[in-house]
Amino acid sequence: MEGAGGSPSPDPAGPRAALYVHWPYCEKRCSYCNFNKYIPRGVEEAAMQKCLVTEAQTLLRLSGVQRVESVFFGGGTPSLASPHTVAAVLEAVAQTAHLPADSEVTLEANPTSAPVSRLAEFGAAGVNRLSIGLQSLDDTELRLLGRTHSASDALRTLAEARCLFPGRVSVDLMLGLPAQQVGPWLGQLQELLHHCDDHLSLYQLSLERGTALFAQVQQGALPAPDPELAAEMYQRGRAVLREAGFRQYEVSNFARNGALSTHNWTYWQCGQYLGIGPGAHGRFMPQGAGGHTREARIQTLEPDNWMKEVMQFGHGTRKRVPLGGLELLEEVLALGLRTDVGITHQHWEQFEPQLTLWDVFGANKEVQELLERGLLQLDHRGLRCSWEGLAVLDSLLLTLLPQLQEAWQQRTPSPMPVG
Repeated sequence: MEGAGGSPSPDPAGPRAALYVHWPYCEKRCSYCNFNKYIPRGVEEAAMQKCLVTEAQTLLRLSGVQRVESVFFGGGTPSLASPHTVAAVLEAVAQTAHLPADSEVTLEANPTSAPVSRLAEFGAAGVNRLSIGLQSLDDTELRLLGRTHSASDALRTLAEARCLFPGRVSVDLMLGLPAQQVGPWLGQLQELLHHCDDHLSLYQLSLERGTALFAQVQQGALPAPDPELAAEMYQRGRAVLREAGFRQYEVSNFARNGALSTHNWTYWQCGQYLGIGPGAHGRFMPQGAGGHTREARIQTLEPDNWMKEVMQFGHGTRKRVPLGGLELLEEVLALGLRTDVGITHQHWEQFEPQLTLWDVFGANKEVQELLERGLLQLDHRGLRCSWEGLAVLDSLLLTLLPQLQEAWQQRTPSPMPVG
């Protein structure tokens, strides 16, 4: 494993990245969740805090990142962590790299673990944006999902959060649950519009093997979610949000008054990001040893093992996979097309100076058909989905990714050296 070395004062104009911090603990496991999370028997928070600080410092030095654009505390349930832990991580980041005063610092919060006094303490620690896992405004659905809060808890937390972080509170709403119907779900969305701030995420339930909900559906205790109903909820929901003045800036994310998540925007633009904490994912280019290749990295999953590795090596990176040129372009394509802006020619050129978007997609018949059907647009700005295309992006990628792979294989090879 690599070790941490000293570093000179950060250069704000140097390499930049987003920082994701994973707090792995929850009060209980929700019935639909297969994330890397643990129900603690008593968290050694001082040890966890020390390890998060150490790993943040180590990976910032290894990556050569000089400027951190955003920090996102996710989980698990990071609102169960102490505000002191959040403050310690932010202080370590600011000491190792440049953390601008106006950087977006988001904390995921669950309604029952976030009384107003605690939210205020997180604000004092440096958090300036909240993402609330509301999920539903129907108490029966919340029980089905294994959530510990009620709809009234959620709305109270949302109101308190908006007072503390005006214009900077996001909420999640799930769709496509077993037995869920379109009309009542749209009613929840309309109700939420009376209470929500300027950012809202719509997520379709994904039944994951190994979860309680998956087992209940398998055993016939619950009906399987209906994909056609879920598609209708999504289509009608995004139309309701558009009518309410929200911009659908990404497949699942809606904002008004410019309240986009800059942290998530880094992911969709294939920017560098560092993953700190058990099981966190990262994408960055390590410095030294002639490093010019971006790596996909995953930290050790289990918290106790991760802490041992951090104490021994300075970080707990379990897996490092160098990304080849084609793999990186596949990510640029699949992630960039999730946004309403799509992929500009200038953005594509940063990753691939030789092979243009026109070269890859301009002459292909199947792509031409998607353009003619009004699902895609390829013009002087770049390549992007239309409003209709954004809803069926997965099916468009079935055409676009193989075309990229073919164009990559057929590109003019570099001349062989002579002699």
